Amino acid sequence: MTPRQHTLVVGGTKGAGRTFASRVAAAGHHVSVLGRTTPAGAGMPLTRHWAVDVADRAALDAVLGDVWREQGAPTSVVLFQRYRGEGDTWAGELATALTATRQVIEWAAAHADPKAAASIVMIASTAAWLIATEQPVGYHVAKAALVQMARYYAVCLGPASIRVNVVSSGTIVKDESRSFYEAHPELVDLYKKITPLGRMCTASDIADVVMFLCGPEASFITGQNLVVDGGLSLRWHESLARDLSPLHELPITASGGRTDRRL
Repeated sequence: MTPRQHTLVVGGTKGAGRTFASRVAAAGHHVSVLGRTTPAGAGMPLTRHWAVDVADRAALDAVLGDVWREQGAPTSVVLFQRYRGEGDTWAGELATALTATRQVIEWAAAHADPKAAASIVMIASTAAWLIATEQPVGYHVAKAALVQMARYYAVCLGPASIRVNVVSSGTIVKDESRSFYEAHPELVDLYKKITPLGRMCTASDIADVVMFLCGPEASFITGQNLVVDGGLSLRWHESLARDLSPLHELPITASGGRTDRRL
């Protein structure tokens, strides 16, 4: 008998996490959502919310126990959470992004139905290998570590038919930030100019990719970092800088591909 589809979404009360939770519930999955708060009007069909600070290991363990008793083993686990607190951002980022992720993954592996071919997806960032100066060092370290964690768990959990992957993106337009970008069309125009696909990433773009990685179409994909940024991270930084400056019309290569050293 096919296992009941049950998706656990950590950090699913806001942003792309909430968009994904709504999408997977609409697909008929039973959904367990963990977040710091229970959102107002959270009564989505087939969805149960738990309020928990995932950095509190004892509280997270208790909530995962409740999920197991009420919803059973998850067939998919998606981790959207990120640190939003104040104080020591280093400790906060590592506790929220890494320690909590390890705790959830190892809990899911221990409770997985061997017939379910479970999928685990972590949400990282292109800051795993690029530097976003507006973010602290802990954010960068945590996102880079998630990519390696996915590789590690993909190997260790593969014999149990559990797939583990990562989705990385840059800036995402979410419901909570949409009004900001509407009020700053010049910023949206900048993203359109620098992104090869000519637009900004949306929460729906992330939800679509996560749905794919959780589904049977991705049944032989594991340990991968799928970059969803419209091609922005493919741009050579020098070329991108020139395109945005008065130097964009100044040739720097001669015919035949030889470098023109006038610069």
